[in-house]
Amino acid sequence: MLVAARDEAQRIEATLAALSRAFPGAVLWVADDGSRDGTAELARAAGASVSPGARPLGKGGAMTRAARQALAASPGSERDVFVLCDGDLGESASRLGPLAGPLAQGRAELAVAAFSRPAGGGLGIARGFAGWAIRNRCGLRLRAPVSGQRALTRGVLERTLPFAHGYGMELGMTIEAARAGARVVEIELDLTHRPTWRDPRGFAHRGAQLLDFARAYARAGSPRERRA
Repeated sequence: MLVAARDEAQRIEATLAALSRAFPGAVLWVADDGSRDGTAELARAAGASVSPGARPLGKGGAMTRAARQALAASPGSERDVFVLCDGDLGESASRLGPLAGPLAQGRAELAVAAFSRPAGGGLGIARGFAGWAIRNRCGLRLRAPVSGQRALTRGVLERTLPFAHGYGMELGMTIEAARAGARVVEIELDLTHRPTWRDPRGFAHRGAQLLDFARAYARAGSPRERRA
């Protein structure tokens, strides 16, 4: 389990407890992206291994560091399943279990969770761009193109590292995985997270997302450019 977190002291304990119920015996890794509110300390107290950062690297950088540490700590086969999620899921993280099903059954190498209930009040511009970018680069049409709740095989995880910068992580991962031949499925799950609203903070967050999505799109290049 790889959990992305930055300043999630209010939710990280509930998230980790819920993940332990959903995936008994799983090793929990928290990618702490320079939190200033005690997130890392709370995660360690909850029994998680923490990949700490003295300064923020952005989501993609922090998760790349944690993923490499987790891979090195637990050698295994290409079919081993890793679950990635955000630290703000709280109690709803207990519903992530079905996400690993298609991988365990051999039906997919990457499963993406689509929230059954939308949260927040954005205009959909950033998400719309992400969906278009993925269709343009690899032909996939996804309902939740940048969902951070994912299950993927070790082989796909290794092939998609390092992740794209910041919030572009999931967009870049999806493109790279699909181009490598991974089968991608979406699963609707009843999840909740800390929403962003139509206020200055929310618009700033979505603006940062859109910029990182554009960077990941440019980094991926077209299939022809990538072969050159």
